[in-house]
Amino acid sequence: MKIAVTGSIATDHLMHFPGRFADQLIADQLHKVSLSFLVDELVLRRGGVAANIAFGMAQLGLRPILVGAVGTDFEDYRSWLERHGVDCDSVHVSEVAHTARFVCTTDIEMCQIASFYAGAMSEARNIELAPVAARVGGLDLVVVSANDPDAMLRHSEECRQRGYPFAADPSQQLARMDGKDVISLIDGADYLLTNEYEKSLLQSKVGLTDEQLLERVKVRVTTLGKDGVEIAGRDVAPFRVPIARELQVAEPTGVGDGFRAGFFAAISWGLSLERAAQVGSLLATLVLETVGTQEYEVRADLFVKRLAESYGDEAAEEVRPHLS
Repeated sequence: MKIAVTGSIATDHLMHFPGRFADQLIADQLHKVSLSFLVDELVLRRGGVAANIAFGMAQLGLRPILVGAVGTDFEDYRSWLERHGVDCDSVHVSEVAHTARFVCTTDIEMCQIASFYAGAMSEARNIELAPVAARVGGLDLVVVSANDPDAMLRHSEECRQRGYPFAADPSQQLARMDGKDVISLIDGADYLLTNEYEKSLLQSKVGLTDEQLLERVKVRVTTLGKDGVEIAGRDVAPFRVPIARELQVAEPTGVGDGFRAGFFAAISWGLSLERAAQVGSLLATLVLETVGTQEYEVRADLFVKRLAESYGDEAAEEVRPHLS
């Protein structure tokens, strides 16, 4: 299955605050908030939604096609991704802007305050998918993840026009879009992926009920944090899959990207939606247990063992042949 993953490619600057953000916020003073947090840790990591998803798919044996815009400072990052199995030949390189930056501080309760500098990402709106499809011999799925908003709308429209199946994954860019743009992004999608808050925000912007939303998309996937994930479809009654068992909690950045990578990898293997959610949840747990969004490694034997511990032997045996 040939999967193109469109979206942000960025460098993550991850910091840790040894306290609670909630203790520093005064409710009636938020209109003039001015805070500085003394952090006790800073790490620089490779990131960006599309790059994280592509890396996770490659860890599971796929050869995903990364589609996004970067600066000339991308060469080391490119080498890393290609060495780990990601096709970077369709990445656009800007002549004037740096690769995007994500700056995030996490407190002891895993709450986060973050900023994102788009940089070269704004040029993603100039990327056409047809040349990508021509280069690789067609596209079976296009993941339209968080990116320059105009690029996201262009990609989903091109998917509709050219008949490429696609997944709409608006993520944090929902805050930048009005209802009309949201509808333009998701209409006709095979999959819509959000977390619980994003789902509520999306529905408030477009004024659609759960049932009406499924008239626009085929399958709705909603991650629920510690409560797992809920999936519903036009012909699929809503059901939930619990999170995979974790060994430790290190850093939550990129957990959602890990879920998407595992979910779509399992879909590409021809597995059920339930099994795909289980694979996605375990990959998300590996990300959660690691500082950095691309610092984990999938070892087939251990992955299958942990899948059995969380979801049973049948799930493990269905996945095992695809990891060998």
